[in-house]
Amino acid sequence: MAYISKIDIDRVFHALGDPTRRAILEKLSLGPAAVSTLAAPLKITVAAVVQHMQVLEDSGLVQTEKVGRVRTCRMEPAGLSIAERWVTERRNAWEKRLDRLGALLAEES
Repeated sequence: MAYISKIDIDRVFHALGDPTRRAILEKLSLGPAAVSTLAAPLKITVAAVVQHMQVLEDSGLVQTEKVGRVRTCRMEPAGLSIAERWVTERRNAWEKRLDRLGALLAEES
């Protein structure tokens, strides 16, 4: 399994920590969208969405492409795998601890 750097983890969780960015990701999970399309239901300016997109792009959660005047955004599934792997590693460690505790308690019965 590849090493996940603390910086990568911090960037992903920072990006996911904001409700507006999570809403943007929810919309992008349905497919690519233009920044102006993302801004409309959020009731924020296109400039504000661009700032959120920069954080999401820096974290590896989205990719953007500008063609003419339109910036299209799409989700980058590999970015979510960083969070998934971090959570899975912690869950596995706790499951092992609980298994050892269960075995110890079973011995004492």
